[in-house]
Amino acid sequence: MTATAHELHEPVGAQHHVLADRPLRPGVLLAETSRFGDDVWRLEHGLLQHHLKTLVLDFPSVPERYRLHAKQLCYAMLAGPLPPGERRQNVSTVRSVFSEVRRFLYWLDGRPPEGARPARPSLAQLTEQDITDFHRHLLTLPSLGARQHARHAVRLLWRYRTGLSDPLRVNPHQVDSWPNSKRPRENTTDRIPEPVLGPLITWALRFVDEFAPDILDAEQRWRDYRSRFRNGKRGHNSGISHQLQSYLDDHARTGRPLPGHQGRPNLQFIATEIGISHTGLMRRHRDTVARTAALVGTTEHTWLDTTVHGRLDDRPWIDGIALNHPTQSIRKLARLLQISCYIVIAFLSGMRDSEVKHLRRGCVTVHRDADGRPYRWKLTSRAFKGEADATGVDATWIIGHPAARAAAVLERLQPADRPMLFSHLAHSNATSTSKTTPTQAQSTGTTNAQLGELARWINDYCTRHGRTDNIPPINGQPWRLSTRQFRRTLAWFIARRPGGSIAGAIQYRHLSVQMFEGYAGTSDAGFRAEVEGEQALARGEHLLALIDTHEHTDIAGPAADEARHRLDGFADRARFSGTVLTDPHRLRRLLQREDPAIYPGTFATCVFNRDKALCHQRRDNHGITRPTLGNCRPLECANVALTTDNIAALRAERDRVDHELALRPSLPPLLQHRLRSRRDQISHFLDRHVPETS
Repeated sequence: MTATAHELHEPVGAQHHVLADRPLRPGVLLAETSRFGDDVWRLEHGLLQHHLKTLVLDFPSVPERYRLHAKQLCYAMLAGPLPPGERRQNVSTVRSVFSEVRRFLYWLDGRPPEGARPARPSLAQLTEQDITDFHRHLLTLPSLGARQHARHAVRLLWRYRTGLSDPLRVNPHQVDSWPNSKRPRENTTDRIPEPVLGPLITWALRFVDEFAPDILDAEQRWRDYRSRFRNGKRGHNSGISHQLQSYLDDHARTGRPLPGHQGRPNLQFIATEIGISHTGLMRRHRDTVARTAALVGTTEHTWLDTTVHGRLDDRPWIDGIALNHPTQSIRKLARLLQISCYIVIAFLSGMRDSEVKHLRRGCVTVHRDADGRPYRWKLTSRAFKGEADATGVDATWIIGHPAARAAAVLERLQPADRPMLFSHLAHSNATSTSKTTPTQAQSTGTTNAQLGELARWINDYCTRHGRTDNIPPINGQPWRLSTRQFRRTLAWFIARRPGGSIAGAIQYRHLSVQMFEGYAGTSDAGFRAEVEGEQALARGEHLLALIDTHEHTDIAGPAADEARHRLDGFADRARFSGTVLTDPHRLRRLLQREDPAIYPGTFATCVFNRDKALCHQRRDNHGITRPTLGNCRPLECANVALTTDNIAALRAERDRVDHELALRPSLPPLLQHRLRSRRDQISHFLDRHVPETS
């Protein structure tokens, strides 16, 4: 249970660069990067994805007793000799491991001495009991994901022990109480609850399709205003007086209030609008403006000269867009439009955050038929997960029209000199700093913050306008949205709600067909695997429900006997202490070992036997041959079994055909013949296989 002798690598010198032999960002020299002896390692120079910004390892935050241990582990992962079988970790992973190793070392540093165990023991002094105690400590954490990450960090101390001057000598894999680390980690990302998802997607689509023209018009007017402000005229005093007087006389004649800000005339805006010097206006003509303001008043906010065309319930969705307004400023609304586009693309494509963030201008390709009608849209970006190239590889996703429309909106929202669709907007505070470039995308943290901002705006809008399509709290708390949830949620819905729709319009089944066509050019996209995993779990739960209600004993059809035999065996293996297994993790493991290969459908339940199947068979991500249920021929295939739901669906289909045949005026003869043939096939099939009492 403990390590045998092993060779330690040479100690690392203080001047060793921690990013040595790694690709660096363009323009960065290795000599400018962090060294082993630094207290803080800056890793952003090794970040090649455009949405990642600063990344540091702050070693003073680690207990001093174990600071060198943390440094040696991180250096081993970043630049040191690799243990056999290990591959070089990316810098983001090392940062995540650092946080969890720090958790373990803080726990170790704070344990009081007990018996033969000293205070602040070295790693080499740790025993199996210490590893067991840490495992018990982790059970107090509420998140399964946090526990998994913490255990993974401890395992890395073992795997990289040759790079540590004080190596761990206990292999956590061999500690009896330690969970089986070889089992693939479960996806612990929360999916977005349906009550949250529905209004969120609805409002995101409203922004993309209804509100975008108004926001983009205001955005262009803001750009024009900014250009005039930067390049405004600096005329003589007499010229200023004439232009200003003409502007003020026009407001006095029409009775329109002057543009205002915080209760006073917005002199900067007025000067920019008429192309005169702001400084000259302030110094010489302030009183003139004040007299006109006393006559006609000032607006509370400075409104851009736009006409609102977007409608919500046959009324303008907003009364105007301003330069400076808490809920209606161009800065806020442009941010909300950008994050709405993110939601539509991320959820309706299945792309990861890093893949969405690398979308560039011109990323959409439209395929058209001979008549010029579009029938397919492709989205091109960069994929990173599982790729050997740290800069990613080109990848293509098949998307629907809504996601393509969102990308088109983003191209108009970004200035022409910004190629990245998710770079910071021109009026963002971030663009005024020297740390951002036109090729840098927003960070994941920024996007998560904007998701929360959109949810709050939606709820505030609904409150002010008496609407009911707000985003409700879940268990009394606002749902915390994050970029990771969209892909996870889409996989769940395609698997669990294949006949459902998003925002009442976009069909999940259509999305699944589109997305499974996509991801050409990347080896580890994984979206099909995520959906197949959810489908398998849903199938297992359905089969267990049949067993629990004993409905499987009443199955009919040509494969009924085989279905009962398989389900009886599955039930025996699934039962634990006299109850039906319900834990999803154990159910997944059971399906991996003892899958009965029974696939529920609407008109039939497939008891799959590849030698009898009439459908086009396919192999899943694990190389297992499965039926293609979309090509099922339930009235002909010998693999068909019928549950009570299947029988009811077939009878309902027969009744629907009878209704079609009874319509007046009569259907065309050829269509009548086809419908009668289908009705007769269903009737004969039911007569052969279903007792009259069923």
